[in-house]
Amino acid sequence: MKLFGTDGIRDAVGGEKMNPEIAAALGRAVVAFCRKRNLPKKIVIGRDTRESGPMFEEAVASGIAAAGGEAAMAGVLPTPAVAWLAREQKAGAGIVISASHNPFQDNGFKPFKNDGTKLSEGEEKEIEEYILDKISSNGNESVSGKRTIIADAKEKYMNFILENYYSLSQQNSNQNFFSKVRPFPPDRQAVGIPQGQTLKNFPKSNFEIVLDCANGATCQVAPSIFEKVVKKSESIHASPDGKNINENCGSQYPESLRKEVIAKKADLGLAFDGDGDRVIAVDEKGNVLTGDQTMYVIAKFLKEKGKLKNDLVVTTVMSNLGFVSALKKLGIGHAATAVGDRQVFFEMQKKGAVLGGEESGHIIFSDFYPTGDGITGGLLLVAALDHFKKPLSELAGEITLFPKLLANVEVKSKPELDTIPEISNIIRETENKLGSEGRVLVRYSGTENLCRVMVEGKDAEEIAIFANNIAETIKKHLS
Repeated sequence: MKLFGTDGIRDAVGGEKMNPEIAAALGRAVVAFCRKRNLPKKIVIGRDTRESGPMFEEAVASGIAAAGGEAAMAGVLPTPAVAWLAREQKAGAGIVISASHNPFQDNGFKPFKNDGTKLSEGEEKEIEEYILDKISSNGNESVSGKRTIIADAKEKYMNFILENYYSLSQQNSNQNFFSKVRPFPPDRQAVGIPQGQTLKNFPKSNFEIVLDCANGATCQVAPSIFEKVVKKSESIHASPDGKNINENCGSQYPESLRKEVIAKKADLGLAFDGDGDRVIAVDEKGNVLTGDQTMYVIAKFLKEKGKLKNDLVVTTVMSNLGFVSALKKLGIGHAATAVGDRQVFFEMQKKGAVLGGEESGHIIFSDFYPTGDGITGGLLLVAALDHFKKPLSELAGEITLFPKLLANVEVKSKPELDTIPEISNIIRETENKLGSEGRVLVRYSGTENLCRVMVEGKDAEEIAIFANNIAETIKKHLS
């Protein structure tokens, strides 16, 4: 596809994929997508804090209105909040304007279906055809659309998250923490708390935590949520100026969070990315956890609570072999998919799992909703710490991770790797040398001109040599 990558549309602002014309065309296309399926033509729009966000928000809304739809503006919110609002608002779809962990010079679009799930590749192709072929999406509409504002979008999302968290974490489910909360619907997806009604009498966990909000979409909601959950919560990188999103902060750069956790003698640090759909944790000793370590702790917690359906966790092929082995010791199965949280969720549906994610920090707990949410991942960690009464370093230390080396090689083109004998040969030779005690994964990035090399094994020095040899071979032929 020309526009969609592994996670929506993403490009430098002003580039071929990220300009107001494409944004307006996307708005029209999503209305056409909904009309074809007899879904409401109401589309929820949310964004992160990039300076280009308001421009693209305006363009997408204009396209929706021009196609006879309703652009429901949610403002700055994490990606999973917009996905949930699409469902809560009974909309036909949702669109997030964000480039996730990329710098502010980039931006992107992430469409969601009315049930909060991401589009399949076939559905993305359909929308792309609407955009590129400039097919009219007006149908027989004789009136223009409109724009509305979801004034309480943040409150709705926060209440939804907290309602789910307390229902899951409390030992005694008969405790009354809610004031006139509507019951969960049959599909177990919580519906939030009616406007004007509040949560009450929450017991807080006796933890001190530090949040790194990446100067992004979680800056307002994450501090408000966690201050209701733990004894003390402090935030860093929570002052966005349009240009500082992900700048030496957040899930990609956890060093400042690590230092702050040590300085404050906190129990836990949580670093979100720019759009809030992933989280990286730091333990009380300042160790930065991998996504695998975080998912292990959560999986162990959910299993003990009887909430890990089918005793199964779904992750991508990037997950560490030590993680898989540790799960097995707990009696928990594992399934691996191609890279991308969308692939993880589809496999979760197929296998009947409720927990999945990526080593990069995407965590999906589908008893809450079907997309990755950094705040939910952080709350599940807090619940696990409260449950086990052990420090995070001890829980995460139950995994013995295999040494792994990742290398990114800039490439000018992306031909099939097996069509270049020198590259395919060195990959095969390395796999043979590692045998059953390691593995090699080489793939192209779906959003950048990079070829990613991963080598995993028991000997750190050996895999460093292997990874360098593969990377140099790729560089020779593709850079």
